[in-house]
Amino acid sequence: MTKGNNRIRPRWGRRLLLFALLAPAAGLTLWTFWIEPSQLVVQRASATWRGPALKVALLSDLHIGAPHVGLDKLRQVVERVNAESPDVVMIAGDFVTRGVLGGSLVQPEQIAQELKNLRAPLGVVAVLGNHDWWYDGPRVLRALRDTGIKVLEDDAILVESRGGPLWFAGLSDHWTQEASWRALLSKVSDGAPVLALTHNPDAFPEMPERVDILLAGHTHGGQVRFPLIGAPIVPSRFGQRYARGLIEENGRRMFVTTGVGTSMLPARFRVPPEIVILSLQTN
Repeated sequence: MTKGNNRIRPRWGRRLLLFALLAPAAGLTLWTFWIEPSQLVVQRASATWRGPALKVALLSDLHIGAPHVGLDKLRQVVERVNAESPDVVMIAGDFVTRGVLGGSLVQPEQIAQELKNLRAPLGVVAVLGNHDWWYDGPRVLRALRDTGIKVLEDDAILVESRGGPLWFAGLSDHWTQEASWRALLSKVSDGAPVLALTHNPDAFPEMPERVDILLAGHTHGGQVRFPLIGAPIVPSRFGQRYARGLIEENGRRMFVTTGVGTSMLPARFRVPPEIVILSLQTN
């Protein structure tokens, strides 16, 4: 009897050890590929600028059709944004998705029909991202404009806010288009503050001083961010430099959101999907 028990104990010991090793890995996998990508958080931030006080809802990289980001999730995004009562909603591109593991294409017209429910006194302003152009840029642009969204591709519009006039400006995608700051600023005809929007933050180093602050997306914050080392993969020639958050360089300012959807792999770790509510205060 004793010998039999001795033979059983090592087997159970090995099983417990194997479980102890595999359980954390399984939990981490579940969190990274299911729990965190399906979340939605409201990230609040603030910055000063020379323009009037402004509450901006910033969205990017919706990638509708990626796992965990279908039309139902988009409706949730719209509801959460409207509940914040922003002055303006700005969307930094990549409405559609292509090539993400487990994803499926959702037509841009369906996406636009949901986004038309966004409410803000100064409207909804958008630019297109690289995924939109890789799919069918003119079609995505047309679908959005047909619902009243102001899509600005190297273009600018003057609006009258409660605190005075300001410009909303949109710079085209840095990867797939010309992304001409000169063409954009040729549309700015006076000295009112300029709030610019683009998809790819790699355009930031060339941003002219005439632009007061730039909003961007594209990076997803790397999607996976480890303690100490940060995000090992960021789709930027500057690495982690412009991965997320408020960046200030040489007197210029940019805010980069980590976005809502996923690209390539449907994974997020320590970079949850976000809606940014950016409060701009007069300096």
